Amino acid sequence: MAATELPSGAAWPSAAAAPPASASKSIAVIIPTWNGAHLLPSCLDAVARQTRRPEQVIVVDDGSTDDTVTLLRRDYPWVLPLVLAENGGFARAVNAGLRAARGDIAVLLNNDAEPEPDWLAALCAPLLSDLDGTLASCASKILLADRPDVLHSAGDGYGRNGVPSNRGVWTGADGRYDRQEWVFGACAAAAAYRRDVVLAAGGFDEWLGMYCEDVDLAWRLQLRGYRCLYVPQARVRHRLSATGGGPLASYYCGRNFLLVATLNLPGPFLRRYWWRLLAAQLRIAAAALWHSREPAARARLRGQWAGIRALPAAWQRRHHRQAARQASLTALDALLT
Repeated sequence: MAATELPSGAAWPSAAAAPPASASKSIAVIIPTWNGAHLLPSCLDAVARQTRRPEQVIVVDDGSTDDTVTLLRRDYPWVLPLVLAENGGFARAVNAGLRAARGDIAVLLNNDAEPEPDWLAALCAPLLSDLDGTLASCASKILLADRPDVLHSAGDGYGRNGVPSNRGVWTGADGRYDRQEWVFGACAAAAAYRRDVVLAAGGFDEWLGMYCEDVDLAWRLQLRGYRCLYVPQARVRHRLSATGGGPLASYYCGRNFLLVATLNLPGPFLRRYWWRLLAAQLRIAAAALWHSREPAARARLRGQWAGIRALPAAWQRRHHRQAARQASLTALDALLT
């Protein structure tokens, strides 16, 4: 892995305001990308328009074969390219960005997302002013880029059946998700984290690879007693599945739903809700079998089988997570749906 240096004298675009002189915490925006040179300009131009500029912007090039690095050096000299020698997946790329960042607050942004100008200021404000230290992450209000009146995520939820969800997905932006509230976790397509807390928790789990790695991190933070706040004023438009989706997403979701539940659900929850977990997996398998002519459905079944085969390894890995639990079972159960 190698990282280029920020060019000497590189200036931030004048349209973005400088951070307040009194700010005691710094912000780093981390954008993982793989062959996304066609997506980065709209994303980075939106970052440049932020009313509260970050102290650092890192684009993690995850083994791209396109002209991503050339584009960054030519058109975005205020961006620090972090170039990985080979593609290792979302979790590995984000962890490399977290280690390279200088910011107290690490903000993740997908390369196919375009934040509104006040996004960064709104998203990071709660973390900048947190008094008791229990707030570890903030979730954005994520809207569809092609239908900005339709919600994709108002933070992540998690069911007692072991199935994660995007709160408010596919609903109209009609005011139902317009107030700040505590949620289970943040969708990592546009999320802010306390960098020290995430690194202390082990970063994103590279064993999971991609998809549900943000749900897994949310679990580890909740187990340790940290909270996540949904910030509806932090609005982002997301070009859904521009860099993923299809059979790839189906495979990893099929695999990782099982593994995330096995890794993170406390023992009393597994004993109490095992039948819900089993019923959900059977429903998923039945739906995939019904649509088995479709590549995504077949990929979901392969993912479920891969998850079943990986259960012994997940069971061995869960001890460390459960040993770190500080939150009460009552508090954790209240977060589930």
